[in-house]
Amino acid sequence: MKKSPRLDKQNPLSLREISGRKSRARPDTDVWNLRLYVAGQTPRSIAALANLKRLCDEHLSGRYNIEVVDLVKHPQLAAGDQIVAIPTLVRKLPEPLRKIVGDLRDTERALVGLQLRPGRPASGET
Repeated sequence: MKKSPRLDKQNPLSLREISGRKSRARPDTDVWNLRLYVAGQTPRSIAALANLKRLCDEHLSGRYNIEVVDLVKHPQLAAGDQIVAIPTLVRKLPEPLRKIVGDLRDTERALVGLQLRPGRPASGET
């Protein structure tokens, strides 16, 4: 059996290069579809929605859609996104899908989790 000639002469990427790649998400051009899972009108649920709106207004300026899913009214919807804790934010678009659990009060953590800001290197890394 003959081998087909290799069309591209590029070397394969190293693990370091792969892990260093940026997300395909481009916060300056993409429309973001976000789904927030809550349980009724609890203080944490209300805080999560308020914090999410504030983050989106500050960093996505009109390029976002927020869907709020109340699991008290629709518990069957938790299975679709494998929700195990609430409140949970799911970034559906842009891909890849991302999840953040909590009320989003830690702005830096929420921005890194949504990939709107790169994370800081862990101690000992450069």
